[in-house]
Amino acid sequence: MRDAYNPAEPVVLDRREGPYGEVALRRHGELLQIIANGCFLMDTSDGRSERLLVDAARTALGARPAPDLPSLLIGGLGVGFSLAHAAADPRWGRIAVVEREAAIIDWHLGEPAPLATVSGAALRDPRTEILHTDLIAYLHAATERYDALCLDIDNGPDWTVTKDNEGLYSPAGLAACQARLRPGGVLAVWSAQPSADFEQAMRNAGFRGVRTEEMPVARGVPDVVHLGIVAA
Repeated sequence: MRDAYNPAEPVVLDRREGPYGEVALRRHGELLQIIANGCFLMDTSDGRSERLLVDAARTALGARPAPDLPSLLIGGLGVGFSLAHAAADPRWGRIAVVEREAAIIDWHLGEPAPLATVSGAALRDPRTEILHTDLIAYLHAATERYDALCLDIDNGPDWTVTKDNEGLYSPAGLAACQARLRPGGVLAVWSAQPSADFEQAMRNAGFRGVRTEEMPVARGVPDVVHLGIVAA
């Protein structure tokens, strides 16, 4: 006879090997968790800092009258908090999300789709588009420009999920971010901890008004959003 389900123990719902290593979706009680190469990335417990990421970028852009609504590129689909919050705000125009992990997209759009409880309404929104590609490759190859770029693909500039992501926070990576932004556009980068070195890197890359906004957490250092504006 099998043991009864114990909500105190995490249960793996899906685990896949991909070009960037292993990615897994776990259920832990009522929470869903994404684990990449054994590293905890995020779960469905809160979402405040992801909402801060989107709101900070929108506030930095200032008022835009309809129909000239600003476009948004989100780096990383994750559990869907950033996308869901952006789609709930009628002040955004097009919302594109770049996600390199096919498994994560399936967990939102497949059958079954455990994460659709977070993202379902946003994914049905006609403004939303999911781009299955690597963010760094997209930034270098794409020609479309956006008003805001919100990055949430790592635990921060100093704690990347995979080593190749380090290039995103380098001078070349920041230049690629600028190239995808219109004049006056905003780069917003989520991080699990503040990074003075990354702030300086943004200034060195030519971003204006660089600052860090904090989101207090229950324990430890606050989550933060690093912000910078492309010169108009």
